[in-house]
Amino acid sequence: MSAPNILRFATAGSVDDGKSSLIGRLLYDSKAILEDQLLAIEHASTQRGNGHLELALLTDGLRAEREQNITIDVAYRYFATPKRKFIIADTPGHLQYTRNMVTGASTADLSVILVDARKGVLSQSRRHAAISILLGIRHLVVAVNKMDLVEFSQAKFESIRDEIAAFAAKLGVDHITAIPISALFGDNVVDRSLHTPWYQGPSLLEFLEQVDTSAERVSRLRLPVQYVIRPDQDFRGLAGRLESGSLCVGDQVVVASHGIQARVKSLLVAGVRAERAEAGEAVTLELDRHVDVSRGDLVVSPLDPPLTGNRVEAVVCWMQDDPLSIGKRYVLIHAGRRVSAVVEEIVHRLDTDTLEPVEASHLSLNELGRLVLRTASPLHFDPYLEIQGTGSFVLADAATHATAAGGMLDRLAPKSEAPDVRVGAVIQLVGFEGEESAITLALRRFGVSPILLKQSDGFSANELVSWPGRLAAQGFPVLVSSSWELGLLRLERSRFGKLDDAIETLLEGLK
Repeated sequence: MSAPNILRFATAGSVDDGKSSLIGRLLYDSKAILEDQLLAIEHASTQRGNGHLELALLTDGLRAEREQNITIDVAYRYFATPKRKFIIADTPGHLQYTRNMVTGASTADLSVILVDARKGVLSQSRRHAAISILLGIRHLVVAVNKMDLVEFSQAKFESIRDEIAAFAAKLGVDHITAIPISALFGDNVVDRSLHTPWYQGPSLLEFLEQVDTSAERVSRLRLPVQYVIRPDQDFRGLAGRLESGSLCVGDQVVVASHGIQARVKSLLVAGVRAERAEAGEAVTLELDRHVDVSRGDLVVSPLDPPLTGNRVEAVVCWMQDDPLSIGKRYVLIHAGRRVSAVVEEIVHRLDTDTLEPVEASHLSLNELGRLVLRTASPLHFDPYLEIQGTGSFVLADAATHATAAGGMLDRLAPKSEAPDVRVGAVIQLVGFEGEESAITLALRRFGVSPILLKQSDGFSANELVSWPGRLAAQGFPVLVSSSWELGLLRLERSRFGKLDDAIETLLEGLK
């Protein structure tokens, strides 16, 4: 079965709309549940005093999930029919677990938005539809669930369908597929229901088996190198997952970081020699000449180069309890590469109900926003909506290495209207003890994102000498205390009556 015949889809929607029950019903009616799993669910359902088989227990595996009848973490399930293979991501509906929903939907080709027929379209229903569209998912299925509780009302179904369709149209999606279902009893889940004679469309499984997602595949060659294989002196293979395009023996390729071209001498797909590889396959290629390539490099076609730059705009979902800090250093992990990055600006926060921009000075847990990021060395990328593999990234805390955000690269950042920062500026502060942080905050208000280094941060003697120059060489303005005997600019407190005067002089020096 070829890769295009695998469908990855996510279930989304508000709390108690029946996402886990729907997945359980799909697996049960398609005979994809193992006998021991079924026995365990029957036993658990009996212990809970239910008069029916509680199929949601198939995906709600955590103890807290079963105790509260909610989904907390993303649960993945796999099943197949004679026509197709499926990978399902069951995502949580609670607002506080929005980051988990983003994680689960980020790799999906299709999103199934569940709506409780009794409650109608809720804020969380719109939020998850908006996030799905933001993630580039263009196939939306609205599963109007619990139709048995509204007596399979055609009017109720059509009202919900029209409301979601109007909302999706505002976000650029012209067509959605709406299906009336009852996950509890199986109506229109696998087989068409006799209770909805007014509905002439396919069942949910029939639609999932037929929907075509291959049209969105991009022809541009993108191969992020994950590992360099060197079993002996005669072979040097570049291994990775082919994110888009195709690759053949004899093709001309180029390494994006330094522009050196070479031809594909040989090709391995999943460890087997091949003449051609397609997007989604694990490949190892051998070049016809020696080229310096390492993990994190990007192999592309010379006819379709990626975007390249060290100031980029991106949309992120903030995943830390501590709010995002402008000017703080993070580690940006992109296509196997790790590079230092600083948040220069929060362009706006996104209202997750409508995706409308809202002015913001920070991002809190689970919030989405558009940022300008400055990286220590150029990124080679594509917009996320075009190629997810080279358009997605993770921000990690530089100190704890904890995941801070998941992001989607959009474009190169336009030239800032703020003062142009001199590349490699090291500013030596003399007599500003206790005022360094105030200077840093003031500069950020003018669009300058300096890095402040103080001896009290615990630098060793060697680091005191090497760090400022190293960061300046990467293009960052660096503020250092008077003990460092270096600096492109020297600022003495005694020359100024007010701190604001010193800041104004500093900005002029950075122009």
